[in-house]
Amino acid sequence: MMEVLIPILVMCSIASGLAVLLAVADKYIASYGECKLIINKDTEITVEGGDTLLSYLIDNEIYMPSACGGKGTCGYCKLKVLEGGGTVLPTETPFLTKHDIAQAVRLACQVKVKKDVELGIPDDLLAAQQFKTVIEIIEDLTHDIKRIVFKLIDPEKIEFKAGQYVQFCIPETTEYRAYSVASQPSIADRIELMIRHIPGGLCSGYVHECLEEGDEIFLTGAYGDFYLREESTKDIICVAGGCGMAPIRSIVKHLHEKGSTRKITYFFGARQKRDLFCTEELRAIEKEFPNFKYIPALSEPISEDDWDGEVGLITATMQKHMKHDENQEAYLCGPPPMLEAAVKVLTAKGVSKSDIYYDEF
Repeated sequence: MMEVLIPILVMCSIASGLAVLLAVADKYIASYGECKLIINKDTEITVEGGDTLLSYLIDNEIYMPSACGGKGTCGYCKLKVLEGGGTVLPTETPFLTKHDIAQAVRLACQVKVKKDVELGIPDDLLAAQQFKTVIEIIEDLTHDIKRIVFKLIDPEKIEFKAGQYVQFCIPETTEYRAYSVASQPSIADRIELMIRHIPGGLCSGYVHECLEEGDEIFLTGAYGDFYLREESTKDIICVAGGCGMAPIRSIVKHLHEKGSTRKITYFFGARQKRDLFCTEELRAIEKEFPNFKYIPALSEPISEDDWDGEVGLITATMQKHMKHDENQEAYLCGPPPMLEAAVKVLTAKGVSKSDIYYDEF
């Protein structure tokens, strides 16, 4: 068996090495000359071919979302490649639906520019900017979540919708990570983020272990289809866990500030009392804002918590407190299993799937 395996391993090693050499040769030796990027039929950018669409767009201050630094592992940098992009690559297919492919949607980080390319980029992505900021406040919210306040320096203001996200550029790298904005849109000269420490996480590790007040950080944004539908008059159900608090806090504070007449119920799930945060702030909003109700639940409270609130999964708490009502829409943010379970409860309570908006993290 070993005699058979050794030649196979050698061949795999050689093939892998050749693939790397070919990639290097294609980038640094192959010459594609000048190529044009034609955006939405009205903007042309001339580049020296050979690199990816994502690289050229960022170089020309078009800040496509990309949480993986262009490695093809996040699927955020979607855009339409109408002409000149070649065939869809195997590295793209895990992130593209059949509908995406039929609509010529591609990953900008995986499309190499070898000739003129015609692109379709939504206006909201073209409007995204890079912001130079300074860290104003770093505050511990829980044992593993920090609240970070970024004061905008250049530009000095940002426009975003409650629920959207920005990207944090990790210093000395080309890596970005996406974080929902926790502050309301009326505070245009500052951005608040809530960042949980993920063991081994490049950005969260930097934030929790290295970031200091006074540091300068670049953000890009704003991004995302998850945001408050302000034109709606339906009652609102919010469901979150952990750092899913951030966009929901933005939505709630915005509605409170606007004096909304819509009824809002916020279900928040945590394991233990030490995982709850923003409780005093939300309880204060409850007192001032009669349309708002905050209902937290602990799934694994311990005796020291002295907890007399809801116990169990947040979906069980939803089942208990929600009435069947088709005049509702929902905003969810949390891990996929929680979202999947919450959607089942919501639809059983009469909420249409088209009225359920969510962000996974």
